[in-house]
Amino acid sequence: MANQSSSCPILCASFNQDTSCFAIGTREGFRIFDSNTGRLCYERAVGAFVIVEMLFSSSLLAIVGAGEQPSLSPRRLCLFNTTNETSLRELNFLTSILAVRMNKKRLIVILQDKVYLYDLNSLTILDTIDTVPNLKGLCAFSPCLDACYLALPASTIRGSLLLYNVMEHHLHCEIEAHRAPLAAMVLSSNGMYIATASEQGTIIRVHLVKEATKSFSFRRGTYPSTIFSLSFGPYMQLPNILAASSASGSIHVFSLGFATLKRSRSSSSFLGSIIPDAVTDVLDPAHHHILHNAIPAGVKSYAVIRKVDNVTETTSEVVACRSTLSIITYNGYFHEYSLRINAHNEFSWSLEREFNLLTAVLEKDFKS
Repeated sequence: MANQSSSCPILCASFNQDTSCFAIGTREGFRIFDSNTGRLCYERAVGAFVIVEMLFSSSLLAIVGAGEQPSLSPRRLCLFNTTNETSLRELNFLTSILAVRMNKKRLIVILQDKVYLYDLNSLTILDTIDTVPNLKGLCAFSPCLDACYLALPASTIRGSLLLYNVMEHHLHCEIEAHRAPLAAMVLSSNGMYIATASEQGTIIRVHLVKEATKSFSFRRGTYPSTIFSLSFGPYMQLPNILAASSASGSIHVFSLGFATLKRSRSSSSFLGSIIPDAVTDVLDPAHHHILHNAIPAGVKSYAVIRKVDNVTETTSEVVACRSTLSIITYNGYFHEYSLRINAHNEFSWSLEREFNLLTAVLEKDFKS
């Protein structure tokens, strides 16, 4: 996630594919942290960076400069090895690079109106995709090789998206998700589901990728708000929960598991028989939970559900779901919350740790 605001010290932030590490780019350079311990693993202070993407926990980074120095052009992608601190390969483009995504076989480069798809090992161009103007580089990517999809906006005036299978190089489907243009989207790690939010930010929708059908609709709020990020919980089938960070400073958590359970119970009721499931989901807030004032209002943030544990029993209560939510704020802080949803869909949360990302001290070099 890149940030164009000059008021925040962090220009970009990203977690790696299994959320074990995360990277930030600043005007001084970039830094890599261990998500579990918060330890600063690697830093390089050579200038401003707007893209820093990791390949799992390997030593390979894809980095793009902010253009404040001639050597760090926003049109140049550098594949960088943190072990020996050398550039492995540079790729140059005619316009600024807006986003980069990777998995173990593919490298994807997002420009304003074009996408380049590379074989990661040989850096051979496999395909190019012409797109509608995508000024923010909005995209979603599932690194799973079995269901490796790339989602891109299909329109600048409505909230439709295109899903590409990047392993087989073909268009999978188009989904009409919202009336207003898209502001955020994320694919589940297994590539089965995609969540979207429009520029209105009032409704979050979840679609099943394979059938291109709408599975859930959740109301975030009544008043519009900018959605900064969406994140599914890391689960092999249906993700248990979905989190959204917004300009309001609150984090919204949606219980997909409870929504499914409620749907199965209401399908035989009179209301369920005359109102479509997606509509009843929007009207009923029972599976919507809010962390009020979790972060400063108006500050851009990136929230990720890193862990989800299904727990059957503790000493004090029955617990349906326990998860870890990590948040990077672009004013330079890391926050981590523990979330608990019990068998009655009752929600509780606590702040586990927070620290300043810019004052952390390097202990030792990052290794692959």
